[in-house]
Amino acid sequence: MTLRKSVEVLTGNYAVAYGVKLARAEIIAAYPITPQTSIVEKLSEFIENGEMEAEYIRVESEHSAMAACIGAASAGARAFTATSSHGLLYMAEMVFWAGYSRLPIVMAVVTRTLAPPWNIWSEHTDIFSLRDAGWIIFMCEDNQEVLDTVIQAYKIAEDPRVQLPVMLGLDAFTLSHVASPVELPSQEEVDSFLPPPGATPRSFTMDVEHPISHSSIVDPDTTFQFRYLMKEAMEEAKEVIKAGVLKIRALRPFPVEEARRVASSVKALLTFDREYSFGSGGVIAHEVKASLYGFHKQPLVDSYIVGLGGSEITSRHFMEAARRSLEKVERGILKPGEVWLLPPEVKLGGVPW
Repeated sequence: MTLRKSVEVLTGNYAVAYGVKLARAEIIAAYPITPQTSIVEKLSEFIENGEMEAEYIRVESEHSAMAACIGAASAGARAFTATSSHGLLYMAEMVFWAGYSRLPIVMAVVTRTLAPPWNIWSEHTDIFSLRDAGWIIFMCEDNQEVLDTVIQAYKIAEDPRVQLPVMLGLDAFTLSHVASPVELPSQEEVDSFLPPPGATPRSFTMDVEHPISHSSIVDPDTTFQFRYLMKEAMEEAKEVIKAGVLKIRALRPFPVEEARRVASSVKALLTFDREYSFGSGGVIAHEVKASLYGFHKQPLVDSYIVGLGGSEITSRHFMEAARRSLEKVERGILKPGEVWLLPPEVKLGGVPW
């Protein structure tokens, strides 16, 4: 299937709105403030015209906007709001509540100077003032990045390993109100990347079919554990790096040209072999290295041996491999390596009986 894309000339604020629409957000909590107002105006237009299936809540303040998002996310809905400057500070209490509750809300912050003196132009003091509220924060460079980040924000926020809310910042007027070409992915393409609302499991939701109880207050030791788990979740989110998969469908003839094309644009290639040639190494690793011999671009090629004898291969294997090779790239080490990624119950050395 060929996925259709279109190019539209959009302001940064409209790019946010289109991203929210493509992400199929279900709850929009809206309160206007310059310079973000056209975000929620455009979303209102989408809903009014039947282009977007969502509930639009017209609240009386920014504090209520975030409170509405907290209620929606707690019930399992995909929620969105937007604000700027003093509006963000007004909702600060609820921003911390959302962050420490680990609710996957997405909020656009069109960055604006804090008064006094009154000033409506861009400054990052507003968004940075809440940097410790337990939210992942992305800062966008251009309007294309704005749209892409909205969609990615829901993917990251709802990941079971993360479950944290996300703010995305865009500069007032120079991005929010300046139009530039933006490539819009098709709805099918977004749906293949971002699961529909409610499809990704969460630690808890308010569900009458599966009720749970919460303590009204927790002791210091438990609070300490909550904070540590948030720290771990933030680290997991940080591990979302630019990576792709080159799947080998034909071993013979080996896809030499395709391997070289990929190698020309990456810093490292990680091979995963579910076999081992004794005295030589992983077969796929050797095929890749041979295909790159004499090629002008020589990225790091690390070989990982996995899944021998039917042992399970999990996402943890790939995360561990990525961490190892990324650390080598950051340290400038280009010497190829070979690592056996073992199941946790397997120890090297000695006779297994």
